[in-house]
Amino acid sequence: MAEQHTFLAFDCGATSGRAVLGSFEGGTFSMEEVYRFPNQTLAIGGRIYWDVYTLYGQLLACLRQLGRQGIRPDSIGIDTWGVDFGCIAADGTLLSLPRAYRDPYTAGIPQQVFDTIPRKDLYAATGIQIMDFNTIFQLYAQQKADDAALAAAESILFMPDLLSYLLTGRKVCEYTDASTSGMMDQTSRQFNKSLLARLGIRTDILLPIVQPGTRVGTLREALAEETGLGPVPIIAVAGHDTASAIAAVPAANAHFAYLSSGTWSLMGIEVPAPIINPASAAANFTNEGGIDGTTRFLKNITGMWLLEQCRKSWKEAGRDYSYPQLVDMARAEASFPGRINPDDPRFAHPGDMVAEICAALGGMPGQAGHDAKIVSCIFHSLAERYRDVLAMLQDFAPFPIEQLHIIGGGSANGLLNQWTADAIGLPVIAGPTEATAIGNLMIQARAAGLVADRWQMRRLVAESCAVKTFYPNR
Repeated sequence: MAEQHTFLAFDCGATSGRAVLGSFEGGTFSMEEVYRFPNQTLAIGGRIYWDVYTLYGQLLACLRQLGRQGIRPDSIGIDTWGVDFGCIAADGTLLSLPRAYRDPYTAGIPQQVFDTIPRKDLYAATGIQIMDFNTIFQLYAQQKADDAALAAAESILFMPDLLSYLLTGRKVCEYTDASTSGMMDQTSRQFNKSLLARLGIRTDILLPIVQPGTRVGTLREALAEETGLGPVPIIAVAGHDTASAIAAVPAANAHFAYLSSGTWSLMGIEVPAPIINPASAAANFTNEGGIDGTTRFLKNITGMWLLEQCRKSWKEAGRDYSYPQLVDMARAEASFPGRINPDDPRFAHPGDMVAEICAALGGMPGQAGHDAKIVSCIFHSLAERYRDVLAMLQDFAPFPIEQLHIIGGGSANGLLNQWTADAIGLPVIAGPTEATAIGNLMIQARAAGLVADRWQMRRLVAESCAVKTFYPNR
């Protein structure tokens, strides 16, 4: 009888998280969500923080539940969003709640940094797109503000590594998350300390970078006893959630592009080396770390944020549409010609998304009779934006792109998948929806020696998870 192995993935998002158990037995894989929890920021004194202690408490609650059920995973992995970090004192104390990337305290900071390090030089060194909340800009802003936690820190830990530290007492800095910071050298794949030194930022707070699959440690002795799980190992998986998601793309070969679809969409390709040149800088493409030493060359696109904000406005007006209803509404108005640019800054934080879209369409009134037209407009506009970004990727890619893999929650939207296939003229393979948790589990399985590399992982995902192919209607 084949031996069964069980791994636990904590997939922590900006608004919620989930715990997923993955089982591997005789070359087969299955998964089950066992716990779900909210996540939120805290506004204190004009600053926005992550409530990391409550998040830690939710992880413990899940572990206690598993202990009561007699389920002991072989290992645990944690993935989160990127760029944010906590400051750790010499005695191991977390000095402050981590500042959240949604905090506008970095507004205008990139321009100040460019006075010392020109924008083109920063991109040439790191290959990371310029966004206000990149870690390097957060550190510079905190230093300028004489932040007491940063001044007293012996080290900083990115969010997945911070949660692992709270569980184990061991500190690591995982590659995929560190790669989003705007501080990592793309050649050495270690921090470019000269950049921080030029800005007057301490470099001794940065830990050496380790690769996905590294063993962090085991549950602290007190936690091992409290949960009843014993000394379960914690594995540094691909800590950045998108990196874990891309690890679960069920591709058969390298000739694919991916779209991680959710509130925000990330479209890119997997390449063996960074793509850093004036064209990629001008298009604001980013180079982030992937598994097996790969680079995720991608671009951020506004995704279902548009629809979620419209849905919020409609609900406040007494029109509470389900997602299946919204899809049916878009289908009914498929011929509506109105289009917007989803990445127009006017849609980033509007007071009323419906009104903003109507204004962009030339003043169409935001009335109930037009709701279906707005949904159709959003879906068509996203499909056409995906087409345009894919065309840019085709110019950069060192291989022909033969298909687009859509993963994440947005992959369940069959209508948008079809319209995307029609727009790009290539097959769209949709699924799995829980790609991030699956990638987290697969990296733990590889650390345990159950799979050899990312291609074996992807074959197992393709065999075990439901996917659907959409072919373009020409």
